[in-house]
Amino acid sequence: MYLEIVSPEAVLFAGEVISVTVPGVNGEFQMLTNHAPIVSLLQEGEVKIQGDIQIEEEYEDRFTQDSNGKTILRINSGTIELNDNKLIVLAD
Repeated sequence: MYLEIVSPEAVLFAGEVISVTVPGVNGEFQMLTNHAPIVSLLQEGEVKIQGDIQIEEEYEDRFTQDSNGKTILRINSGTIELNDNKLIVLAD
């Protein structure tokens, strides 16, 4: 699945991932390859990315790693759209 994380300032990440877990307004949920198309609002929380992630040096300070090896991005709110294995996260 291709993931693109966009903030008001820049594209923070773009690349292939295994899975993405997001803080939806009705609770946390995960998306994998071939997930059904979805559009959802996000609330404050963590976007958790699984895969071999390479973050550009200028944005590394926004991301952390958890004990399971997932890459974490804290957000205040946002929106996602997933269609044809391309997930776009618009994050604040």
